[in-house]
Amino acid sequence: MPPFLDYGFMLETLPQIAAFIPVTLNLTVVSMAFAMVIGLATALARLYRVPLARQLAGFYISFIRGTPLLVQMYLAYYGIPKVLDHLAGHSGWTINVNGIPAIVFVYVSLSLNVGAYLSETIRAAIEAVDKGQMEAALSVGMSRWQGLRKIVLPQALVIALPNFGNTLISMLKDTSLAFMVSIVEMMGEAKLVGARSLQFFEVYIVVALLYWAVCLIIEYGLTRLEGRCNRHRAVASAT
Repeated sequence: MPPFLDYGFMLETLPQIAAFIPVTLNLTVVSMAFAMVIGLATALARLYRVPLARQLAGFYISFIRGTPLLVQMYLAYYGIPKVLDHLAGHSGWTINVNGIPAIVFVYVSLSLNVGAYLSETIRAAIEAVDKGQMEAALSVGMSRWQGLRKIVLPQALVIALPNFGNTLISMLKDTSLAFMVSIVEMMGEAKLVGARSLQFFEVYIVVALLYWAVCLIIEYGLTRLEGRCNRHRAVASAT
């Protein structure tokens, strides 16, 4: 009777799949950076009731929340080239849509998806900051933008940090969908290795452990960062 698990095969495939951790981290970090910008802009548009932008932001958030990420990824992968090709045909531009790397569409879909959820997190965090902070900034001659940038946003980001951490970890796991649009990351390589060997169970155990290890490292770093931020807040409150 063959053994339940082929441990030798698991050890052999571990470095092969782990070699794609940088691709997964690249997708996560780049998309998260864009998502934070999108989330902040959307949150401010809704919070300060910017005409038209507020309605567009509400539609965007509703659409993202109401559709699966995989569908959004397919829309970006197949839709963006089609839209660009259509615009090029009507405007005379010369655009080689086939030359756009597939990873760009993954960046777009992940950023837009997470940006919608981050916008609510950021909006709630800004509203949690005492309104007296902005009033104090205005009283010393700051503009509303300066007060927001220098006083309110730093405090709001500290408040939102735990939710940012959860979102970052969720995004890292969501990158496993990138293989559906031909990007080979950890999950993609695991599927390829499993297809070659037909030992899918062992391969998926390996990739699960790798995801878990990366998430533990990120959680540790975020916990340390949150602790430092809380200590600084405590010191600032005491003074």
